[in-house]
Amino acid sequence: MTKFTESKKIKKTTLKRFLRKRAIYYILPNVFFNFLVAYASFQELGYTHFFAGPQSLARLTLPMAIFLPVVLTMDIIKRVIAAIEQESIALTVDSELNRNKFITKLCIIHGIVTGLLVFLCLLLAQHNLSTHYKLNATAMAILDALLAGVLSILFTYLPIRKLRKYLSEPSLIMQEIERN
Repeated sequence: MTKFTESKKIKKTTLKRFLRKRAIYYILPNVFFNFLVAYASFQELGYTHFFAGPQSLARLTLPMAIFLPVVLTMDIIKRVIAAIEQESIALTVDSELNRNKFITKLCIIHGIVTGLLVFLCLLLAQHNLSTHYKLNATAMAILDALLAGVLSILFTYLPIRKLRKYLSEPSLIMQEIERN
């Protein structure tokens, strides 16, 4: 342990409260920055297309749809496990869990599935509209920010649903042994 972690008071919390707090930390900057980047990119032309042109909706949305779930999944699992190890959350992690393999597998699955779903939604939308249909830049920036917000909430809670298989409440006997 470093001097910083030793001097830092451990604040007890529940998993539900911890996740709610992390969701707020994730959603606010993701929505804000994704809106700003999309708005600045699309306002240059005043409009955008789904796949065509230098500032297409797919060029901005697909990387976000792939990498945001990967980063959020990795971060939330590591933070929850660290909080459990610091005993700020009253749970235990199964000792047989191969953490790196679990995190890697979950990150890859979340990134690929989300990327494919967003890609299919974009293809379906382009199929239903004309190929050269000009999309409103502001509306698409808002849509991009909303997608970032939904992904932030979804990938704060979804990885923990998978991790719950490996979490358990510490037994009263073990707690008494640790106290003595």
